[in-house]
Amino acid sequence: MGAGRVGSMTESAPDGKIIQPTFMDLALAEAEAAAARGEVPIGAVIVDGAGAVIAAAGNRTIELRDPTAHAELLAIREACAKLGSERLTGCDIHVTLEPCPMCATAISFARIRRLYFAASDEKGGGVEHGPRIFAQPTCHHVPEIYGGIGERRAAEMLRGFFALRRN
Repeated sequence: MGAGRVGSMTESAPDGKIIQPTFMDLALAEAEAAAARGEVPIGAVIVDGAGAVIAAAGNRTIELRDPTAHAELLAIREACAKLGSERLTGCDIHVTLEPCPMCATAISFARIRRLYFAASDEKGGGVEHGPRIFAQPTCHHVPEIYGGIGERRAAEMLRGFFALRRN
């Protein structure tokens, strides 16, 4: 992720003030980059308790030939390495699609404080749909969950990506 990359996303308002992108905007930018690589456009950003972005990733399953290289897992790995801990207590994750069961479980294991996601995933989701990982009695940690943030933009990106693949 690099500081220059985040800084390049700032814009100026008509009054000259700097407009900072939201964390979901950053996750959506990671999703767009994933789509440009031919990957399913999903992006994730992890933010520490002070509000600093500590990790960002987009899907890389094709590039890495790794079915676990989902945006959330790549961001969790990066954040854990950066913090030198397997726990991300006090950190929040912003992701463009409802996490799948694998990613939801990793979010729980990492003890992430809050999960923000854009679009729901009726077929592959593991939070509000499918196995509802955080509602299981075997789930040891449940983050605060906020869905629907940037939903329209994320859903349009995914629909457009798959429409191109079908044609």
